[in-house]
Amino acid sequence: MAEVKGIIAALQTPMFEDGTINEAEMRKQINRQIAAGTDAVFCLGTNGEFYILSKEEKIRVMEIYVDEVKGRVPVYAGTGCVSTADTIELSQKAKEIGADILSVITPYFAALNQDELYAHYSELADAVDIPIVMYNIPMRAGNALAPATVGKLAKNHKNIVGIKDSSGNFNNILSYIAATEDVPQFSVLSGNDALILYTLMAGGRGGITAIANILPEIMVSIYQNFLKGDIEGAKKAQSSIAPIRDCFKYGNPNSIVKCATNLIGQPVGPCRKPFGMVSDDAKTAIAECIDKYYAQYKA
Repeated sequence: MAEVKGIIAALQTPMFEDGTINEAEMRKQINRQIAAGTDAVFCLGTNGEFYILSKEEKIRVMEIYVDEVKGRVPVYAGTGCVSTADTIELSQKAKEIGADILSVITPYFAALNQDELYAHYSELADAVDIPIVMYNIPMRAGNALAPATVGKLAKNHKNIVGIKDSSGNFNNILSYIAATEDVPQFSVLSGNDALILYTLMAGGRGGITAIANILPEIMVSIYQNFLKGDIEGAKKAQSSIAPIRDCFKYGNPNSIVKCATNLIGQPVGPCRKPFGMVSDDAKTAIAECIDKYYAQYKA
């Protein structure tokens, strides 16, 4: 069972201008992340635009990842769907293809109580023999996993091995860590790039990062410096990404990250419509922020 830890790059799905998937560029981006030292690569997350891909496209993306990675690092695959049955079906397909770890977002749009969320993840865990990392992103999904529910799932299902928290609330991360401290194989990961170091310092295991699409080496250095005990170096790396994160005010973070990735010379293409419209003023600001990053970090 692959260990859930470190810097996991939440990769974008490269696309051509017509919205079709650019498979060749996808392979290049996978190798770019591995060369930068990321601990794992993650397809079909929020930045991978899972919400706008068909089932057939998701299967093809997973096939490309497993084929290109060839076991060099773990492959995470986002398989969460609205229904439990669809989540199980896609998760079983991910295992068949060869993905190492599932990332499973809470069901979204319709409100769920904690008993329903517990039942959803329990049924999934019983149906697939593969590690599962739950994904808490209430501002997008509309549903939040309570710490008590996470603790119960971690204790009762050995293949539920972690949670990614993208709530942006550090107290929530701390509560997840406290609720699972007696389950040693369970990992709490930050889904917010700004909280990765602080999650590690509190007892978490790493982060699933969108900024790795833009600055993979710096995201890797946060974790590597932490492991070496160089907390000042880790803090410098962590704080250096603030300028690009500030650009999220210009629109959907997925669109901003993809725009920035293109601006640094990595041709991942547009987001699939209707998403991805970024103004010229925003593009100028993003480019300036990238320059600020280099100036700040290399100072």
